[in-house]
Amino acid sequence: MPFLRFLFLLLFLTAGAGGSSLPLVGTVIAHAQQPPVSQQETMEQKAADQIASLRTRLDALSAEVERRASDDAALTDIKVRVDSLIRDVLKVSVDLRPRLNEIKSRLDQLGEPPKDGQPAEAEEVTQERHKLTANRLEVNTLTGQAEDISIKASELSNAITRMRRELFAEQLFAHTEISAEVFSQAASSFVAEASDFKRTLGSWVTFILKFKRAPLGIAVMLSLSLALVLMFVEYRLFGRLIKRDQATEAPTYMSRLSVAFWSTILPTLALCVFLAASYFFLDTFKVLRQDVAPMMAVTFAFAGLVVFVGLLTQAVLAPKAPTWRLIRVSDRGARHLVTAVLLMAVINGLDYVFGTISESLGSPVVLTVFKSFLSSTLVGFIIFAVSFMTPIVAETGDTRAPGRPWPKWVAMSLRLVGLGLIFLSVVGYVGLARFLATQIIVNGAVVVTMYIGILSGKAISEPDRFGDTRVGRYLERRFMLNPVALDQTGMAAGLLIYLFALSIGIPLILMSWGFQPRDIEAWLFTMFTEVNVGSIQISVFGILGGILLFVLGLVGTRWFQKWLDGSIMARSQVDPGVRNSVRTAIGYLGTALAGLIGVSAAGIDLSSLALVAGALSLGIGFGLQNIVSNFVSGLILLAERPFKVGDWVATGTTEGFVRRISVRATEIETFQRQSIIVPNSELINASVGNWTHRNSLGRVDIPVGVGYDSDPRKVMAILEEIAQTHEGVLRNPEPFVIFDGFGASSLDFRLCFFIGDVLNARGVKNDIHVTILERFRAEGVEIPFPQQDVHLHVRSAGDARRPGETPGSGGPMLAAVNDLPGMSGDGLPGDETNGSLLR
Repeated sequence: MPFLRFLFLLLFLTAGAGGSSLPLVGTVIAHAQQPPVSQQETMEQKAADQIASLRTRLDALSAEVERRASDDAALTDIKVRVDSLIRDVLKVSVDLRPRLNEIKSRLDQLGEPPKDGQPAEAEEVTQERHKLTANRLEVNTLTGQAEDISIKASELSNAITRMRRELFAEQLFAHTEISAEVFSQAASSFVAEASDFKRTLGSWVTFILKFKRAPLGIAVMLSLSLALVLMFVEYRLFGRLIKRDQATEAPTYMSRLSVAFWSTILPTLALCVFLAASYFFLDTFKVLRQDVAPMMAVTFAFAGLVVFVGLLTQAVLAPKAPTWRLIRVSDRGARHLVTAVLLMAVINGLDYVFGTISESLGSPVVLTVFKSFLSSTLVGFIIFAVSFMTPIVAETGDTRAPGRPWPKWVAMSLRLVGLGLIFLSVVGYVGLARFLATQIIVNGAVVVTMYIGILSGKAISEPDRFGDTRVGRYLERRFMLNPVALDQTGMAAGLLIYLFALSIGIPLILMSWGFQPRDIEAWLFTMFTEVNVGSIQISVFGILGGILLFVLGLVGTRWFQKWLDGSIMARSQVDPGVRNSVRTAIGYLGTALAGLIGVSAAGIDLSSLALVAGALSLGIGFGLQNIVSNFVSGLILLAERPFKVGDWVATGTTEGFVRRISVRATEIETFQRQSIIVPNSELINASVGNWTHRNSLGRVDIPVGVGYDSDPRKVMAILEEIAQTHEGVLRNPEPFVIFDGFGASSLDFRLCFFIGDVLNARGVKNDIHVTILERFRAEGVEIPFPQQDVHLHVRSAGDARRPGETPGSGGPMLAAVNDLPGMSGDGLPGDETNGSLLR
């Protein structure tokens, strides 16, 4: 039986002579913890095979770089693969690290070999040490080879970046002699290219009609289906955002911005998705030939550019809807500007279309240079002509009237730009002129769209503005949002619009500057997965995941607190104090665990915080006790929230409203508008009264004293009536009057009533004080004031005098009266004769 065999083996191991059984057991356990020899060899052999494969990949990539050194798109793709290889090499090094640590740990257990004169060790131990030493050397060799491959790959990646930069500069600043001979060669090349293009296009159409009818029909059907879906989604979900309300005579600035932005972005995105999907379907079903595919791609891109620029000019200038116009130009000026901008976009786009056709057909470079020269010159002439327009709306504000010229600085800028493009083209820098023209048209349109989007988001984020939009009104009706929630939703909507505008505009600008889509993909991958800050690697996805786990942990903690308190302890009739303690402890524990899980998921090594904790402990020991006490007290205040900003609190030294709670101190504003900064530790260690902690309900007590001749029941009735008839006093709980007792000169009563907002107590007390005085006077109820009777005892002149008294001094009582305030000499107020009132 297996159990009996195991028991016998255990008894045998523990029955060894002397202390030899424990080392034997330890040796068996240590060997049991080690991976099998075959597994160790497999691990190292696998690493060696991976390194050999990585070296082969690196050599292939290096050869490909040399072969395609003039192709920017190919270099971009190679760089992405080189960066992926670097990550794979790093993974191999990381996988080898545990094996190396394991070998070192085992060697430490075996110890150093015996020196001369020491007893010899067992042969098995010596062989094990030699084997582990050889394994360590092998792992170190593999790690060194991986590091060598990583260094060479990094050098290759840097070389590709440098080659691309030099290639871009070479193409941008290439110089070509512009002469009649160049134009003659370009004309003859154009005729030949037109013939080649006609033949290529005809053969492709014939090929489709003979062999690709069904795939073409399927691709067209899928594209049209997608177009219908996009149209339905766009106009069903976003129709209100892109449609101008013609019934609105004076739309708000926010409405104009919103309609301009969305009427440009949404149809453009829908068209781009349709064109990209159409190209994908045509390419997937093998309808596009290798020579036709680039032409079709650039044609689709040209269509998207023209539609985008046209929609943008219509949205901004609105030639047929002056009230929705974002720029103050006349109707005629708006039409002319729309025509000029759209014409420049068409010319610049056709330049890229014809350039791609020339490249696909293998036409001479001189033809491409001539096309770029022609397009850049035409764009320059159009910009120069625009500077002489008179588009500014007339001083009367009538958009139908003839406009005024541009401001001088605008006109001069347009003329300089136009003449600059023409000059660069004429002197031979056609590539630079073409690049600048593209930046003016494409980047200008993208930047304007981004700017409109940012302005739209800013307008929506302003206080109480989101509720004025159609979306805001819909959300308010649909989800019954209160004004605060609606305003916060507007802030979130504005932030999303910011991100949306930037996420679309920035990639387009980068691609127009010469970056490839693979560059942007690599940057995004690096930004979201492995951002290095010194020796710390940060992952945006990891941080977002950590935040999500932290939030889920908090939600789970709150749910567990509620379930434990309401379902377990409440039904078990646990003392309320114990329930509160248990609930609070679980809240702290759950929050701490959620924080640890979130930090770990974010990729932050908790062991690195040990140094910070040690330094913090040292600082506390050197005199930071008060600061740390206030800091921890501030965290407790922020977590428990015994009071919040706006509460009326009373401490031992001050009373007022809480204006700000920080981790070190709390700011309290007194009723005299004085700001008192109270350390948090004092608020934790002392009693603090909070008038508005649970609610703003409060009780007000007004002491009242009346004469002894007054009827106490009548006084109580009058006071109750005054409180019940005041509009600021609550009817439930009802006001009441207490007969406090008998004072030295009055009967003391206390009027007690409740008010809904304790912050209004001073105003209510003031009104009731005035009302009490008026009613008491009307009812004849006396409000006494403290009185004191003074009795003077005067002796006759013949009475015996005490030692020290002089004749006629009046005795010690008269001397005391003379010393009272308001007395002069030895007379009384109003007396001209000394002691006239004492005769």
